Amino acid sequence: MSEKRVYLFGNGKAEGRADMRNLLGGKGANLAEMNLIGVPVPPGFTITTDTCNEYYKVGQAKIVELLSDEVTKAVAHTEELMNCKFGDPKNPLLVSVRSGARASMPGMMDTILNLGLNDEVAEGMVAKTGNPHFVYDSYRRFVQMYGDVVLGMKPENKEDIDPFEAIIEEVKEEQGVVLDKDLSVESLKKLVERFKKAIKEQTGSDFPTDPKEQLWGAICAVFRSWMNERAILYRKMEGIPDEWGTAVSVMAMVFGNMGDTSATGVCFSRDAGNGENLFNGEYLVNAQGEDVVAGIRTPQQITKIGSQRWAERAGIDEAERVAKYPSMEEAMPEIYKQLNELQDKLEHHYHDMQDMEFTVQEGKLWFLQTRNGKRTGTAMVKIAMDLLHEGMIDEKTAVLRCEPQKLDELLHPVFDKKALLQAKVITQGLPASPGAACGQIVFHADDAQEWHADGHKVIMVRIETSPEDLAGMASAEGILTARGGMTSHAAVVARGMGKCCVSGAGSINVDYKTKTVEIDGTVYKEGDYISLNGTTGQVYAGQVPTKAAELSGDFKELMDLCDKYTKLQVRTNADTPHDAQVARAFGAKGIGLTRTEHMFFEDKKIIAMREMILADTVEGREKALAKLLPYQKADFKGILEAMDGCPVNIRLLDPPLHEFVPHDQAGQEVMAKQMGVDVATIKRRVASLAENNPMLGHRGCRLGITFPEITAMQTRAILSAACELKKEGKNPMPEIMVPLIGILYEFKQQKEVIQKTAKEVFAEYGTEIKFEIGTMIEIPRAALTADKIATEAEYFSFGTNDLTQMTFGYSRDDIASFLPVYLENKILKVDPFQVLDQNGVGQLIEMAVEKGRSVRPGLRCGICGEHGGEPSSVKFCAKIGMNYASCSPFRVPIARLAAAQAAIED
Repeated sequence: MSEKRVYLFGNGKAEGRADMRNLLGGKGANLAEMNLIGVPVPPGFTITTDTCNEYYKVGQAKIVELLSDEVTKAVAHTEELMNCKFGDPKNPLLVSVRSGARASMPGMMDTILNLGLNDEVAEGMVAKTGNPHFVYDSYRRFVQMYGDVVLGMKPENKEDIDPFEAIIEEVKEEQGVVLDKDLSVESLKKLVERFKKAIKEQTGSDFPTDPKEQLWGAICAVFRSWMNERAILYRKMEGIPDEWGTAVSVMAMVFGNMGDTSATGVCFSRDAGNGENLFNGEYLVNAQGEDVVAGIRTPQQITKIGSQRWAERAGIDEAERVAKYPSMEEAMPEIYKQLNELQDKLEHHYHDMQDMEFTVQEGKLWFLQTRNGKRTGTAMVKIAMDLLHEGMIDEKTAVLRCEPQKLDELLHPVFDKKALLQAKVITQGLPASPGAACGQIVFHADDAQEWHADGHKVIMVRIETSPEDLAGMASAEGILTARGGMTSHAAVVARGMGKCCVSGAGSINVDYKTKTVEIDGTVYKEGDYISLNGTTGQVYAGQVPTKAAELSGDFKELMDLCDKYTKLQVRTNADTPHDAQVARAFGAKGIGLTRTEHMFFEDKKIIAMREMILADTVEGREKALAKLLPYQKADFKGILEAMDGCPVNIRLLDPPLHEFVPHDQAGQEVMAKQMGVDVATIKRRVASLAENNPMLGHRGCRLGITFPEITAMQTRAILSAACELKKEGKNPMPEIMVPLIGILYEFKQQKEVIQKTAKEVFAEYGTEIKFEIGTMIEIPRAALTADKIATEAEYFSFGTNDLTQMTFGYSRDDIASFLPVYLENKILKVDPFQVLDQNGVGQLIEMAVEKGRSVRPGLRCGICGEHGGEPSSVKFCAKIGMNYASCSPFRVPIARLAAAQAAIED
């Protein structure tokens, strides 16, 4: 741990730099870097992420003691550069206290502005500035933020608004004004007093008046916010480790609320929604930063083109736009010019799209933050490709710049254009985060979670979102807000999560108590369906049909780049020709797993399957299997044709037979009628199939060994389909996989049945098909004896679902009963059925690959469990020299990107 806990910055100098983000957090490192490259930043200091971890080990009192000397010196340094003094009524320094983890977590942790104010300091600032409105506006903001973040003032019920906002609404109503900025000085003073009184009543504590006490309270509150509920949830969603901690940056305040020559805003060097190379953002005159993010006032656009686009969507004519909502480019041309030059400088310095916060204090521009901006999957791909074409990054960097999981957003359905022509538009908002979303209206985060858990698709409708709504936003298909612009909390977080969002739909009237929203005179209740178009900002009544996404444009170019660098091929898991076609369109190089059991559940097929199960002689089973044969052959022919010229790995029947029979009385009666036997016979057969632990029972190769006629029928179906396709001029490439091998001799017995049947089929068709016989490694013993199994098996496919299950001794069907506790107590960091356990299961896989290739050097190895589409698991497969990973069709692009990144990182 570093002995130095505090790093200074200001006046063009800094003790930190950009590559120290692990220690200083993203915000602290970038504040230091901006100083070093000549961007105007208010002076201050950053307390390290290590100190946050220390805080949780030693507690608040000890951390204050450890930091005391360094913080005192750092405050003095800031005082010197600002030429004012912290806590001095005559010439006061105010500061902001901000969080900043090494990974961006927008809105998840806490910030306090205007710290250092008390009654005496406020009067001193009035005397110094001659601007009492600014002073008391800042004072009421400080008390409100400190009361919330440090002292814990919250609404008592979810239907209630924030207690401070409730007081503000009362005072505005008393004075007869609509906007906070129009409150009189006396009303602002009244707010300060009423806020303090409310804090005393709810918390039992007086509001602290000593600036030093305020500062320590704020610093420790930011450390505490690292472990607040929303931050923990966000880290789980984004895969950010708890042990990283947050830094705390303390900066001299600069004020955007000092009058009409002051402003505050948020801007992006490119469009975070669609990736367009267009500087954009929002600002407010005479405001502070939280006003822009919270969306309480309608923000104005920074650029003229952005303002014109906004006005067009809002139905505002050009004259009204210029008069009421001018862009910064028009209203503050000199400031805009500086801002535009600096955003361009920052993007070129960091070689990535930047998300920046700034304040204008009486005509002087200050930057408060820059970071690589959160963006949608679409924007991520476009920005990477555009930066490549502009020569700012190279091909490998473009591939590494994209997050595999975010590609999922590009694969989501989009609204059908024909259906949109018939859809009824009920309101227009801002296109805050693109995509198509349809669902039932809910109004609260916990309701969104509950409805989602019950299988409903929901749209969360809010006046505005706050960080407390994160869990609900994660559960929703989309978010609709009445307030907020393109840089509001809802917009920024939704883009980061890949959620469709329409913000700032000012015509909607949300009533949390009655759980209704009025839109243009029509009342919609909780549970009613609406659809959101996050690309246009339009909201539609009811459910609008969608269609599948396509691989084209920048997305296709990225995938082509991946193919250029990858070593690991990506196949798909597909059980139908349609799935195979979808995966092939997404770039799959074959099928890594076809589950034949999924083909048995259609009406005629299941009847024949049940006849086979009911038969108690080989002849009876063969008779039933003969009925299944043409169905199986047709299925295999369709899949092999869809993947013509690419390998298709077909797994022989795997699940226990009890899965194919009904277990309820009504179902058994139907089966008895179909089979022409009495119900008692069905009940006896169903009872005879019952096992104490079916996952370890009569399944996999054990079925083929006890009933070799099943293996023979499936082999005949596969190779007959392949022979027919060959005669039609196609190039089928079947692979036959024996499941659940634990012993070499299990495989040998099944291989003999397959080879015998193959000879018969080839003789019948007068042609031969080249095919391979391999096995699925999913039992630890198979991995341990892989060198023996490889003497007979021509390839290995690792079934990591079962291998994980048998290695951990966890039933994947029952893990939910204890997994949450394991994750909460950090016994497990992740669900091992979602992310491959590289230390245990991975060690078995690596050993099996090495042992298998020691006796069969060219042994082809792949993975076909759920892990085949999870990026870190794909990278592990690439690292140990596997030939392919196989995953579901819609995860193929994700796996392709992860595989390419693995090759580049190697």
